[in-house]
Amino acid sequence: MDWTPVTNWLSEHGIRLLIIIVLALVLYYVLRHFVPIMVKRSVAHSMKGRPKTAKKKRTDTLNTVFMDVGVVIIIIISVFTILAEIGINVAPALAGLGIAGIAIGFGAQSLVRDLFNGLFILLENQYGVGDWIQIAGVDGLVEEVTLRRTVVRDFDGTVHSIPNGEVKTSSNFTKEWARANMLVSVGYGEDLDHVTEVINNVGKELAEDPNWAPLIFNAPQVLRVEAFEESGIALRVLGETKQMQQWAVMGELRRRLKRVFDEKGIEIPWPHTKVFFGNTPDNAGIKNLTEPKPPAPSTPQRTKRKRATRSASEYEIGSEGGDGGG
Repeated sequence: MDWTPVTNWLSEHGIRLLIIIVLALVLYYVLRHFVPIMVKRSVAHSMKGRPKTAKKKRTDTLNTVFMDVGVVIIIIISVFTILAEIGINVAPALAGLGIAGIAIGFGAQSLVRDLFNGLFILLENQYGVGDWIQIAGVDGLVEEVTLRRTVVRDFDGTVHSIPNGEVKTSSNFTKEWARANMLVSVGYGEDLDHVTEVINNVGKELAEDPNWAPLIFNAPQVLRVEAFEESGIALRVLGETKQMQQWAVMGELRRRLKRVFDEKGIEIPWPHTKVFFGNTPDNAGIKNLTEPKPPAPSTPQRTKRKRATRSASEYEIGSEGGDGGG
């Protein structure tokens, strides 16, 4: 077999193909090592004064997106360059791809909408990897953000893949800091000034606890009397915490309030119902009504029996008279 054509082709095009592949690998190396550095510096400059956790989330999100987009661009350029080098005319292919792109743009409007919406999500920094959000009726921890979709894992561990075009409203529960917002209900018979003082003291002790102090920015305190409920009075308690820590702080605060309320005899209300019999809600009336009643008089029955006996006597007299008359 004559290998001369193959060797001639390799000697003419092989080196160029090798150079193209090497350049693609170099670009990927540069993308992998220098893009994270540039993104980190840019985020540090634009988010100056923000918490380190927020900067890290933003950096991780942008790194993932830029790496994915960069790899796709390098592959597309490398493939078309290689095709042109081996003698395939790429001009018709590029024209065909342009026409196909227009057709796909009209036919796949949802995909285009996903990409544009994902771009704005990233530019506006609505949320990032590691944030707890609520989008499209799903709330959970963001595990991945791309131009097309957002991957969220909910509290049960279920993973939801949501197209960015479906994100009409995004709610970020962990943007820089969080708020412990809770209601504490007490009985109607309690002194609200005393209860407020007790709750504020418990919140202050929690904020000064060495185990919880790093998680709390402002100690939970009573804001106002929120509502008159069916079984008690609700007090609004607010405090500021680190992001993702508001639920843990509220749980610990409830645990401590329950112990202190029990020690001080403060009533924690529960649903109960009072039943009144008739129109006498006083205790005496209820007592009299609940006592057993005496048996009803049997006079009508005795009267009935007497009438029945008398009727029988009259019948006997009438019978005797009738016999005598006969």
